[in-house]
Amino acid sequence: MKIKAIITGSTGMVGEGVLLECLKHPDVEQVLVINRKPCGVEHPKLKEIVHSDFFDLTPIENQLSGYNACYFCLGVTSVGKREEEYKRLTYDLTMHAATLLAGMNPDMVFCYVTGAGTDSSERGKSMWARVKGKTENDILKLPFRKAFMFRPGYMHPTKGAKNTQKYYRAAAWLYPVLKRVLPNHVIKLSDLGLAMVHSVNTDYPKSILEVRDIIQLAKAE
Repeated sequence: MKIKAIITGSTGMVGEGVLLECLKHPDVEQVLVINRKPCGVEHPKLKEIVHSDFFDLTPIENQLSGYNACYFCLGVTSVGKREEEYKRLTYDLTMHAATLLAGMNPDMVFCYVTGAGTDSSERGKSMWARVKGKTENDILKLPFRKAFMFRPGYMHPTKGAKNTQKYYRAAAWLYPVLKRVLPNHVIKLSDLGLAMVHSVNTDYPKSILEVRDIIQLAKAE
């Protein structure tokens, strides 16, 4: 099946990495990116919508049908935020978009980037992990064809990407060591993108994907 994908967050490190893998992959026929500012990428497969308010997608709603994948890479850090604010920018925003897309595209595979340590019980001590856990749980209740929750740990940045965070750029030389010492906590950002692409046409048995699952799915044919 040829893939027509929506990507959010492509002006960030993770979303840009996923976008670059999609543009290279022969199974991906069309990509729509939705950003608050232009991503600066041009490609024959690529269409971009610049839209400032992700809590109100009504003005662009008529452009969101006909897609069979969504790679939701939009997110914010919890540092310096109270739970109410973080929940609004994480849970509320994501569920608004996901609910709309599920209603418009019932054949869609929805991939959501969370993080290692996400709390599926929603009752742990870590605020961000509880909020992410609730977001995962409620996405999985929506009527998508399939939904996958991606929980990467450290992500080795894609070479040449423009939006690599300073921390990841500075630590990139450590990747071979980290890969040997912490194999279940380290992943290439390119593998995350490949795994998302492969999730559309592969019957992977799990919905919540830890690092080991992501690497395995990235290798799927």
